[in-house]
Amino acid sequence: MSSKTVTLYGIKNCDTVKKARQWLDKQAVPYSFHDFRKDGINKTLVNDFLKQIDMEILINKRGTSWRKLTDKEKDIKTKNQAVKIMLEHPTVIKRPVLLKNKKYYIGFNDELYKSIKF
Repeated sequence: MSSKTVTLYGIKNCDTVKKARQWLDKQAVPYSFHDFRKDGINKTLVNDFLKQIDMEILINKRGTSWRKLTDKEKDIKTKNQAVKIMLEHPTVIKRPVLLKNKKYYIGFNDELYKSIKF
């Protein structure tokens, strides 16, 4: 088991985040959890996500948070607009986002996590 730091970003009560946390716990992978609601989110972090994750993938357009946005807010054409929406509405970020060895992985499924060298 590597001692490299793993960070899981998300929201505590999100079902997919819960599944990811249970998987990590079951595999005895040490990690820190960053809750967007409790721990906050800033422009630097969102921009860091966007260096590796396309904004079309990072923004969850199937969730209730997205559906609650106005049509004007949903009309995202630039990276700056995407960052602004994610800062104002962190729950539109697809979850979880896992950081391992400076690489981001988005979402959770068993196969994805098995492919990561923890």
